[in-house]
Amino acid sequence: MAKQKDGDKPRVKGRTRELDTLDKKTLALIERTATGVRSKIDAQTLPELKFPKRALSNVKYDAAIGYFQLGRGVISRALSVNTVKSFAQTLRLMSISKEMVENDDFATKREAYYVSKNWGDAKFNEQPESDAVMDDIEALASLEGLSREQLRYYPEEHGGAVAGELTVIDRDTETGRPIEIDCTNFGTGSYAIPHSVEHLKFETKAKFILAIETGGMFGRLNNHKFWKSANCILIETQGVPTRATRRFVRRLADDKKIPVYAFVDCDPYGIANIYRTLKVGSGNAAHINRLFCVPQAKYLGVTPQDIKDFKLEDATHKLAEVDVKRAKDAIKNDPFFQAHKPWIKAIEQLLSMGVRAEQQALAKWGLNFVIEEYLPRKLDNVKGFLP
Repeated sequence: MAKQKDGDKPRVKGRTRELDTLDKKTLALIERTATGVRSKIDAQTLPELKFPKRALSNVKYDAAIGYFQLGRGVISRALSVNTVKSFAQTLRLMSISKEMVENDDFATKREAYYVSKNWGDAKFNEQPESDAVMDDIEALASLEGLSREQLRYYPEEHGGAVAGELTVIDRDTETGRPIEIDCTNFGTGSYAIPHSVEHLKFETKAKFILAIETGGMFGRLNNHKFWKSANCILIETQGVPTRATRRFVRRLADDKKIPVYAFVDCDPYGIANIYRTLKVGSGNAAHINRLFCVPQAKYLGVTPQDIKDFKLEDATHKLAEVDVKRAKDAIKNDPFFQAHKPWIKAIEQLLSMGVRAEQQALAKWGLNFVIEEYLPRKLDNVKGFLP
């Protein structure tokens, strides 16, 4: 690989592009890895690659830090007859990453799989094979504070929707000039979070970010401009938030020093999957949690106590067996919930009630009860939010 010097300015679409700090770090990582392999081969010794161990057994949670952290476990992969194919695949994907950074391009995970079809014996047979190698490379890059997006491999899914008191400053892909996007000016629509958000900048005077699980609730709050009366930013997570959504919320919250409140369904999935993933990440992705989780997030609702306080008992559904299993597993095995007694109490309360409640259950009292009564009452007691 030819070394990319800091002063180099690759030509992209007829213009000269400055490499940013993350681009330089990415290229340096790839160059260092390739040089290390080459030097071992030149010395007639077997090269090896070392990756952080991605498993629940190598994860820890510290409430003071606020997210699942990767432990010190490492997996070493030395070049051998059994590993030669995956070794070659890893280096080929890193080489393509280098080209994409230099040319300001990207590939989806699916495209990365198909690109290998001209690699001869090194090609991937199925996409799970390419995904696994890509995860290894990202784990390696995470040690340098880099993610898959900096390697220019983007997920297929885009981020969630955004509306409210926020101006996003993006850039024109041809000229590089900044583009200001006013998230109050989409009519009945909204701004869609792009695949990669590292280059974005923000301007806002909003008091908080409200992360909303369902598109229906997001649409209602946006249509009635709740963001205007509450001076906030609405973000639809579309269920479990995508990588782009989590990174967008994290960067926005960190940059503008504003709190994040989660508004999801009151069920074990909403609590233990959607909210938990937003706040602390997951065990399998512990190598990137420090970049993609939002440790400052708090749980606005819907809570088990809300079912009683807002008299929603007859607007609930019985917990299914999978719900009960998920809730008990959260209490018994999830280090995040175990570290916060209020959450253990809330989940046990949900289990004792034996029911779950959707956000839309609040419509029992009127379609706009959530805007006129529920959210204002909840926001008056932010200190009472679950951690």
